[in-house]
Amino acid sequence: MDTFACIYILRGDPFRPGTCLYLDQEVTEIGRTSSDNFPDMAFTNIFISRKHLLIRKEGDRAVAYDMGSRHGTELNGVRMIAHAPYVLETNDILKLARGTSVLHFSYSPGEQTLEFEPVVSSAHPEALEGPVTIHWEKRECIVDGVKFSMSEKEYLLLRLLHEHPNRLVTIHDIKQKVWYDRNPGPDGLPDVTIDELTTLIYRIRKKFGRDTFQINAIRGSGYILETE
Repeated sequence: MDTFACIYILRGDPFRPGTCLYLDQEVTEIGRTSSDNFPDMAFTNIFISRKHLLIRKEGDRAVAYDMGSRHGTELNGVRMIAHAPYVLETNDILKLARGTSVLHFSYSPGEQTLEFEPVVSSAHPEALEGPVTIHWEKRECIVDGVKFSMSEKEYLLLRLLHEHPNRLVTIHDIKQKVWYDRNPGPDGLPDVTIDELTTLIYRIRKKFGRDTFQINAIRGSGYILETE
């Protein structure tokens, strides 16, 4: 059978973030590996059930079933009912065992640049729950009571990622929104190197703390800001 879809692993041992696994079978079993269980997509975390999730090709669509897993599966933030069918769409996020493993589903296997519909938000929150507070108008971030000012590029990138939580923000969009003032390159986009982008991400992680913003890279495609 030809590949009809793919899953990007954003989080989940033993896979590296951004690993792409192609779906080319009628049924793909996802679960925890053990001495007598070898699922098609095998994780090692103990909170993942041995038979956790199943993705079945039904016609031209992929349909997901939680297999009665102990710690559950969420589809776009909503817990799935055990053994009930859920038709998957491109950009869907599946979280196994309360986010122990996070998967990004797509019907565009093998493409390096994917187009995603933005998550529409009518308002930008002034503060985030937990130990992190962001004052967008002041371009300030308070982490555990310590105040940090944002540079222009840090502000533009973090604002863009927060406008599209748990969704891929493409390199194309990042270049246009964050480096809007840069002259265009041969492809018509702002002339920004990947090294400049990764350096900006590195600065944000170092400045605010690596765990403050859960920014995951999808190799060759863009970045996702995970929020709980």
